[in-house]
Amino acid sequence: MSISKASAEWNGSLKRGQGSMKPEHGSAVPFTLSTRFEGAEGSNPEELIGAALAGCFSMALAASLGKEGIEPKMIETKAEVSLGRDEVGFMISKIELTTRVEATGIDAVKFEHVARSTKESCPVSKALLGTTVTLDAQLV
Repeated sequence: MSISKASAEWNGSLKRGQGSMKPEHGSAVPFTLSTRFEGAEGSNPEELIGAALAGCFSMALAASLGKEGIEPKMIETKAEVSLGRDEVGFMISKIELTTRVEATGIDAVKFEHVARSTKESCPVSKALLGTTVTLDAQLV
């Protein structure tokens, strides 16, 4: 089993504070209230979820096509993550994936079937369908 790690830190109040999110083996990604909710230049947690889904789906699609004997030349996937509100608070209301694939030896109908099946089986897609989340909260 593989375990991936990431961390986040927030400093200051919600309105004036700033934070960073960092994958264990990557660069820190700064964010603020303005980058998350006001469209300011910078990143936010939803972008990282979109990037994770787009990356996972692209890799899984390459594997699925490979099982069909197809070696794609290029797979480009974009994710558009919509943040909305419900009666409890903010929520990710929708993620729209758009993928463009360059490959030969597969027809459009078969490709559509492989892509749809891959979307359902991608590990990040599965996590976003409804995964149990546990919390170990401690004051330090």
